[in-house]
Amino acid sequence: MRFTAAQIAQATDGEVVGDAGAVIDGVAIDSRIVEPGQLFVPIVAERDGHAFIGKAVEAGATVCLSSRDVFGDATTDVPGATVVRVADTALALADLGRAARTRLPDRVVGVTGSVGKTSTKDLLAGVLATTYPTAASEKSFNNELGLPMTLVNAPDGTEAVVLEMGARGVGHIELLCGIGRPTVGVITRVEAVHLEMFGSLEAVSQAKGELIEALPDDGLAVLNADEPVVAAMASRTSAPVLTYGLSPTADVYASNVSLDAQLRASFRLHTPWGEADVQLGARGAHQVPNALAAAAAGCGVGVPVEQIALGLRTAALSGLRMELSTTPGGVIVINDAYNANPTSMTAALNSLATLRAGRRIAVLGTMAELGDDSDAAHAGVTRTAVDLGVEVIAVAAPAYGDGARHVEDVDAAVAALTDLADGDAVLVKGSRVAALERVAQGLLG
Repeated sequence: MRFTAAQIAQATDGEVVGDAGAVIDGVAIDSRIVEPGQLFVPIVAERDGHAFIGKAVEAGATVCLSSRDVFGDATTDVPGATVVRVADTALALADLGRAARTRLPDRVVGVTGSVGKTSTKDLLAGVLATTYPTAASEKSFNNELGLPMTLVNAPDGTEAVVLEMGARGVGHIELLCGIGRPTVGVITRVEAVHLEMFGSLEAVSQAKGELIEALPDDGLAVLNADEPVVAAMASRTSAPVLTYGLSPTADVYASNVSLDAQLRASFRLHTPWGEADVQLGARGAHQVPNALAAAAAGCGVGVPVEQIALGLRTAALSGLRMELSTTPGGVIVINDAYNANPTSMTAALNSLATLRAGRRIAVLGTMAELGDDSDAAHAGVTRTAVDLGVEVIAVAAPAYGDGARHVEDVDAAVAALTDLADGDAVLVKGSRVAALERVAQGLLG
């Protein structure tokens, strides 16, 4: 989205130093990925982004925000650069996101939930793009930095936006809604994840439901009918409610669900606006509810059912999510290493168990931020795997217990898999801190 330096200053209560007419198109907070013509916003965190203003300008940034006197600091002296001085660069980015939102039509969808929100966001972006010029959060850019970046990076002429919304505590989604002002809210599931930050399941539910409370009266709440905690959020909004789920009691539901040899689901989609056969590009039966959520939101903003089926088939999912590959030796590798919690672990293990394979092995990393229930949750995942006939190799995660084979690091995990044969299958999964995609890379060469 295009802004002049003067418009940026007006939106952020800043002061232009340089060319007030300088134009930006989009924003970046990482100097390594700045594109020519963008605004660079230096964030003050573990490292002070102001030190990289020079690099950003060299990469082509037209304007930079700054809460420092960059021209008086030799480390960030950028002669000729246009700078908008603000009190706080992160808050200024949020303000610019609010300004960008005023240029967009009221077809902005917020997506949140304990699990499935990124996949749902990706599927919904595919659905909306069949009918409207659409922008969506990249990867899992779902916080107070990523969400306004999504709005500012929406191209001029965008007619629909999908905003993924994450939370680290009560009040965070309310803050994000104040920036993005969603007209449609989608809730996937409420689970006991990130309890180290939330403290209780009730707090998780309170936080996620802030999205529904923020909807306008003429908006739309899209709720998971299969999850009682989510379905009960209907009482927290005056907006119309559309439910989705695997049961025919939902407004939008699926029948005749099946998986092919590549773990891709197909089903018959039923909606108040008609029916269609759907073949998902995404893998795993657990993607069906996510697809139904996307279908319901798509229906709610006017996407024809036939186009919804097309969008669900062609949607591109963010990386490291149920990526299925085969080694030259015929070993199937499922790289689902982006993140993990007990619910997503169980879903991935069930997907692994449905594959026609010789040995089935799950290489698992820690599940982070589970709070006091962490050890019990890890042990429960091991029991689930054993019941499904899956061998577990735990990487630097002793909490998986006696039912798992334990190794110290990624290299040891790869070494433990040297005896794989044609037709064996390996699932790789863990929280982001484990970075277990390196195991998949090692197996695939």
